[in-house]
Amino acid sequence: MNNTRAFSLYLLLCFAVLALSTSAIFVKLSSAPAPIIAAYRMFFSTVLLLPIFFYSKTAFQEIRGLTKKKWLLGILSGVFLAIHYVLWFESLRFTSVASSTVLVTLQPIFAFVGGYFLFGEKLKGLAIGGGVLAVFGSFIIGWGDFKIGGDALFGDILALLGAATITAYFLIGQHLRKSLSLVPYTFIGYSTSALFLFGYSLVLNHPITGYPTSDWVLFFCLAFVSTLLGQTIFNWLIKWLNTSTISMSILGEPIGTCILAYFILGEVVTRQQLIGSGVILLGIFLFLKYNKPIREAEVISDVSKVATE
Repeated sequence: MNNTRAFSLYLLLCFAVLALSTSAIFVKLSSAPAPIIAAYRMFFSTVLLLPIFFYSKTAFQEIRGLTKKKWLLGILSGVFLAIHYVLWFESLRFTSVASSTVLVTLQPIFAFVGGYFLFGEKLKGLAIGGGVLAVFGSFIIGWGDFKIGGDALFGDILALLGAATITAYFLIGQHLRKSLSLVPYTFIGYSTSALFLFGYSLVLNHPITGYPTSDWVLFFCLAFVSTLLGQTIFNWLIKWLNTSTISMSILGEPIGTCILAYFILGEVVTRQQLIGSGVILLGIFLFLKYNKPIREAEVISDVSKVATE
């Protein structure tokens, strides 16, 4: 693996983290119920994928040739993704953007354990140290917003459970993407997630229509910016960068979210958050420097080939 290709992958990873940082802001601005927001996020994401799916020369062949086990895992990944969105979006109703985002991004803890037991991944001491440092930085950012008891504590618990479910999603993806191209894998996961979320919304008697224009714009922004430019890039990268690396990089999300919250929501960026951001960046740098997750197999450097990889 040459340095140029490795740098390209990490640069793309940073871009995806920035795109994902918009999620909490879009959710916070929407007046719709959390399951509806998540459902339309996944629905519009699926719709936006359709042109690529039909353009792909191999997507239909791969879908038709999937074994029952791969179908089951693909559907299961979509369910985990749906549950993650419900838990996280609901947490934003009860706790602050900072607290919720920080707790959701504690997924590296689950990723380290899952990667070790499922894939036999072992991390170097310095890489683990960087991971611990980045997690500590996340706590520095959100510590002032953590509250004991009441609605805030309930929101924090929901966010932590959201971290566990998104890690399960990435671990399944790490397995499936070894033999399944991006578009079929993502299409199955997103469409399953959308169906699950619409069904869940109906059970809770949430109206499917009747939302203001501003909400529909936010639904689309979540699909295009946060999902296609964020989540989908992670799905592409998971073939070469393991779940631990993806999860560690997502720890940078609170930094982008805090900055956006300052400009859009008027939330104050404190000295504590600035210090925490610096600690996170240092931790991520150490982790990426001393952890070598990039697989030596061929890496497609031209992202334009993503539909036919």
